[in-house]
Amino acid sequence: MRGKRATTGAAMLVGALAVTGLAFAPTAAAVTPTSATINASCGLFGGGAATLTATQSGTSATITLSSTAITTPLALAQDSITSKLTMVKASGGTTVFAGTRNPAMAAGSPVTVGPLSGTVASGDSLEFYGGSLQMTIFGITVTCTSTAKQSPGPFVFD
Repeated sequence: MRGKRATTGAAMLVGALAVTGLAFAPTAAAVTPTSATINASCGLFGGGAATLTATQSGTSATITLSSTAITTPLALAQDSITSKLTMVKASGGTTVFAGTRNPAMAAGSPVTVGPLSGTVASGDSLEFYGGSLQMTIFGITVTCTSTAKQSPGPFVFD
């Protein structure tokens, strides 16, 4: 009987340690890199450096674009820009991230759009170069295109 209790106790201890180990195990980054720098030309919004920030949860992903070089010519209310970000897949084709998410911005303010939502597959490698960002504001569409590849490289999704 004594041996049975020791075995049961040892098994419970091993199980508890395994659960604790899982709770404190580091989580793998779902997308790498999580941010990249691009150079974009956006017509009357201006142009220059911008940062793309990506997140992933399973097949759902988001990308946010923010730039101090690209500015809004007019004051804009929160969630008033309809955006469509088209990223180029290394394997061919494109992936679209879309939404109507932006903070309120005063005239002349740096532009931020997103997080824009899209669907990705494991292994997708996405690059802004060759793609575009279309922002529709007050019925007018502004298109931003990249003037160089993003740095440090494309987003690779888990």
